[in-house]
Amino acid sequence: MTTQTRTDIATIEDVERLITSFYTKVRQDKILAPHFAAVDWAHHTPLIVGFWSMILLGTPGYRGNPMAKHLPMKLVKADFDRWLHLFTNTVDELFEGEKAAEAKQRALSIAAMFQFKMGVEQ
Repeated sequence: MTTQTRTDIATIEDVERLITSFYTKVRQDKILAPHFAAVDWAHHTPLIVGFWSMILLGTPGYRGNPMAKHLPMKLVKADFDRWLHLFTNTVDELFEGEKAAEAKQRALSIAAMFQFKMGVEQ
C-alpha cells in the first residue's frame, strides 16, 4: 500500500483541483445539490477557481460579486455547515500546509460573512 504525500496549495492547478473535487461532492450531496442544480458548471467553475486563486495565491483577474450570486438562494445554517464540512474535508484529503490551513480559515470567514449578510442565524 502506498501513501500519497499531500503538498500545500501552491499553483492555480492546485486551486482548480480543490474546487473541481469540492464541487463534484457538492453536486452529489443531498443537502447542497438542490441549491446548485441550475448552475452552468462549465462557465462557473473557472470563476470560482479565479476567486480562490485570488484569495490564496494573490492571482489577479477575478472580477465578480459572489455575494450577489448567493443572495437569492434560500440557504439556512445547515447548508453553510455542510458546505464548510465538505470544503474542509476536501482540503484535508488533497493538501496540507500553510495555504491549506488558510483555505479552511478563509472558507470559515466567508461562510460567516455570507450568513451575516443573508440574515442566516449563526
